[in-house]
Amino acid sequence: MTSTTTDRLSTVELKASYNIPLVLVIAAVPLLFVQPIIGGVCAILGLFLMVQAVTIRLQFTATDLDLYRGEKLLRRFPYLEWLNWRIFWYPVPILFYFKEVKSIHFLPIIFDPNTLKACLEQRCPKI
Repeated sequence: MTSTTTDRLSTVELKASYNIPLVLVIAAVPLLFVQPIIGGVCAILGLFLMVQAVTIRLQFTATDLDLYRGEKLLRRFPYLEWLNWRIFWYPVPILFYFKEVKSIHFLPIIFDPNTLKACLEQRCPKI
């Protein structure tokens, strides 16, 4: 990237999206009466994702995707190491996938999917 491109790309922090956790928790209620084990697993997964949506933050910088828990940087993913990315089932986005040179990552969409897609297209166009 040139310095003008780097200067133009300010840091964007994605807002949390509670869509998937809420759907899972709401779906778990009737499931608890029909299939208690499946309903319980669904509720626990929904609550886990709710906690993650509250505590985890994604920031797109000019050069990296940064993953934070609170104020602590957990991991930095430089765009230069990305080979590909994809948002699965975009009409109702549920999963974000990206592949780096050394690893593959899957993240549930617990962030604003529209801002996520816009940042990805701007900072790391698909190969």
